[in-house]
Amino acid sequence: MTTAQFIQGSEQARIIKMIMKLFDHWKLSTGEQLSLLGLPKENRRALVGYSNGQPLANDRDKLERARILLGIHKSLRLLFPHNRKLLYGWMTQPNEAFSGATPVQLIDESGLMGLYMVHTYLDRVRCR
Repeated sequence: MTTAQFIQGSEQARIIKMIMKLFDHWKLSTGEQLSLLGLPKENRRALVGYSNGQPLANDRDKLERARILLGIHKSLRLLFPHNRKLLYGWMTQPNEAFSGATPVQLIDESGLMGLYMVHTYLDRVRCR
């Protein structure tokens, strides 16, 4: 299944709503939210729109980021099913696997590749 097939029509609004709720649980700043979505730091208006039900932009980068963010959340739920503090705090905690950076910092610095790195790391940890 391609990313374009993953999110279509009204699904885009539902997916971005889930991601915005996830960002709230992760307690991310506006700048961090923009970074994880691949948006310029000046584009705060987009977050307001997403919070008010505007669908996610229909472009490959945004859809791929959405897919990976939801995959990261799924992995965290599987790793920490009974520990909400770890489930929602993991993204903002320093991690030796990322040279002491938080997963959010890694993504901010490395963009889409950082998202892939965090997701791959969680998949490896989960499969041990």
